[in-house]
Amino acid sequence: MDDFASYTPKKKTDEEWLKEADGLLKEYGGRSEGEILGAIYRRAVEGKRDGTLTNDQIDAFYAQFAPMLDGFKRRKLKKIVEDLKRM
Repeated sequence: MDDFASYTPKKKTDEEWLKEADGLLKEYGGRSEGEILGAIYRRAVEGKRDGTLTNDQIDAFYAQFAPMLDGFKRRKLKKIVEDLKRM
C-alpha cells in the first residue's frame, strides 16, 4: 500500500497475503510500534493535506484493522482516527 487512497479491502489468496506481508516486513521489520504508527500517521496527514485521503477512507481503514487489535491498541487507533478526521 503506497498511500491510503490506493487502499481497497479485497479478498486475497494466501500467496497474495504472504507477498504483501513480506513487503511490509522488509519495509517495517525491526521498527518499534511507535515508529510504525508514526509512519502511518505521517502518510495519513499528508493524504489529508493534499486531499487524497477522505474521512470515509479513514473510517474504512479503522473498520478493517480495529478487530485485529486488543482493547488498548484499538482505543489508541480510534484516537488517531478522530484526530485525522478533524484535520
